Amino acid sequence: MTSPVPAPRIPEAVHRRRWAILGVLMLSLLIVVLDNSILNVAIKTIATPAPTGLGATQSEIEWAINAYTLVFAGLLFTAGLVGDRVGRKKVLLGGIAVFGIGSALAAESGSPAQLIAYRALMALGAAFVMPATLAVLMNVFEREEQPKAIGIWAGGVGLAIAIGPITGGALLDHFWWGSVFFINVPIVILALVLMVWLVPDSRDPRPGRLDPVGVVLSVVGLVLLVYGIIKGGELADFTDAKVLATILAGLAVLAGFIVFEKRSDHPSLDVTYFRNKVFSAAMSAIALVFFALMGVTFFSVFYTQSVRGYSPLQSGLLMLPLAAAQMIFAPRARLVVDRFGNKATTTVGLLLIAATLAVFATFEADTPIWLLEVVFFLMGTGMAHIMTPTSVVIMQALPREKAGSASALSNTFRQVGGALGIAVLGSVLAASYRDGIEDKLGALPPGLRDTAAESVEATLGIAEKLGPRGEALVAPANDAFLHAMHLTALCGTGVALIGALVTALFLPGKPPAGQRDDAEPELVTAAE
Repeated sequence: MTSPVPAPRIPEAVHRRRWAILGVLMLSLLIVVLDNSILNVAIKTIATPAPTGLGATQSEIEWAINAYTLVFAGLLFTAGLVGDRVGRKKVLLGGIAVFGIGSALAAESGSPAQLIAYRALMALGAAFVMPATLAVLMNVFEREEQPKAIGIWAGGVGLAIAIGPITGGALLDHFWWGSVFFINVPIVILALVLMVWLVPDSRDPRPGRLDPVGVVLSVVGLVLLVYGIIKGGELADFTDAKVLATILAGLAVLAGFIVFEKRSDHPSLDVTYFRNKVFSAAMSAIALVFFALMGVTFFSVFYTQSVRGYSPLQSGLLMLPLAAAQMIFAPRARLVVDRFGNKATTTVGLLLIAATLAVFATFEADTPIWLLEVVFFLMGTGMAHIMTPTSVVIMQALPREKAGSASALSNTFRQVGGALGIAVLGSVLAASYRDGIEDKLGALPPGLRDTAAESVEATLGIAEKLGPRGEALVAPANDAFLHAMHLTALCGTGVALIGALVTALFLPGKPPAGQRDDAEPELVTAAE
């Protein structure tokens, strides 16, 4: 009597359409990640008085950007848990629908306050989409194909970050400022139709009891921490009592979360995973590289537009090499990992990022633009060889049924790292710029003097209003900004070098040949 042949883990119908499913996931991911960067090129337009823009102040513009990051990072972990329990497809559909509604409302905002609120609503939807895409991916690909699929997924993240400014610049050249948000609506409708048709549902087959206390603690802790980071960057002063109190409160709540999870018999997050040095090192690498890169992306927009005089579209097009490198190398990074191992691949990627940031610290107002293009291409190359191996290490370190939680953790570290990068490096930029420009503003009235010292955009805006009298401020403003940019880039270089040290010490080398876990739990599919 012959033994029955075990059924494949993935149903054949799902297996056949796995690449189409990946395409749908990439479409959803594209608009969510793209929205993190598309607003940068629209800053000047939105700050313009009505009817061209909303007349937003610098602080309101910062919060329009930071409201998205704050809600997105604060809810990512909870969103991953919800997807594990109620089903990733349901979470995807609900999240992308909320994101689309928020986009339509943001496009029709009548005031900066409304824009900030609708950006937060968009982030609410995006937080449920981001972890679900990677969790579904892990459940429709067999283990040997996961590195390739994750490589394509990681390439999509990088591509979205790069093409956001290009898309925003092109839209602003032809349409009103709200078009940078309204463009999401038709894509959301297409994604919803394709999701319903193609994407299977999956969840944790043994979800156990819910952990509401842990969920609340994680959300409150993350929101307080990220809010404190953002506020410190806005004030350019991390010693401010309110900033310190908020950050310390966030850290205290997260410490309470860890203690509670350790003692719980049904934790939403098994914190013992972080005892694994490889898992922790991969998480740290992701946070550190986004810390460095998001801070640099923030000031590079001002360098190309304010100092070099490029339009929003031209500024976005300058980032094409970054997108090209992501598209070329991210899907192929797994081949480099196969040959040299996770440690060498990721460490060299971080060293490449550090080197490009160091080159940024030498840029002047007349630096040949081709050199900037080379730097962006090398940045994209380094990024591609960091994201793919670290994502594979993280996702394969946890059981498959916890894929949503692993994805949420990865994205939470990415967003918190990016928010910290913008806040800390932004405050370095602001403080250094103020030091460099203040003694050149003596001819201005006291009320204008403080405003003009806030940023290069503020100085140049006041100079333009003063006409011929303000022309003398342009050169000092550019010089002060370039000095501040050099200092900020060197800080980013140091952060990237710390990341390289962490990965060199703790990530594994070549993966063992033939390593495979054949006893993985079955994919739970929705009834069709």
